Amino acid sequence: MRILIVEDEAKVAGFIKKGLEEESYLVDVARDGAEGLEMLSMNVYDAMVLDLMLPKKSGIEVMRETRARKMNVPVLMLTARDTLDDKVSGLDAGADDYLTKPFAFQELLARLRSLLRRGKAEVAMLKVDDLTLDPATRKVRRGGEEITLTAKEFSLLEYMMRNEGRPLSRTTLSEHVWDINFDRMTNVVDVYINFIRNKVDKGFEKKLIHTVRGVGYTIKG
Repeated sequence: MRILIVEDEAKVAGFIKKGLEEESYLVDVARDGAEGLEMLSMNVYDAMVLDLMLPKKSGIEVMRETRARKMNVPVLMLTARDTLDDKVSGLDAGADDYLTKPFAFQELLARLRSLLRRGKAEVAMLKVDDLTLDPATRKVRRGGEEITLTAKEFSLLEYMMRNEGRPLSRTTLSEHVWDINFDRMTNVVDVYINFIRNKVDKGFEKKLIHTVRGVGYTIKG
């Protein structure tokens, strides 16, 4: 799952990003409200962590414009303020939940998971033949046997399964599974595809992950 953090405090953004990546989430960071809106228009996110006090556009402005554009991304709003008016303003603008700084990362993680569970699309079980992936529990199984994946392996497999049968180029995979600063000249996509093949296809007569000559890769039953 892909999360957008809109936070101008570098230490806070880095703290959240590192923690979420360790939990297997793909994370992008915007440093101001205008950049956050731009990134929302270019990418599909499963959730957004949005600070209230931001340069260029405030969190309230970002929230209102996001909802005005009919974007239904779940939003967890952050702020150093702890007044009732601030909480009400954030929720009235369209935020789904509210967390006051300072906070424990585990509380932020629990609230994000709760937001993700509210939408059926985000928690729907993904299935390709006898391979299943549950985004909510982050469990992967084939033939009933659990498969252990690293954070990047999980993100790569999830994206491919969400696009079952669609040929995906290396560039497309790198843009959706690695961050926006990813060096596309490396062969890391091929390396990770091999990692996944060894865990998903090895020992099974029917192979699910296929090379599309001249394009990239696809997964299909």
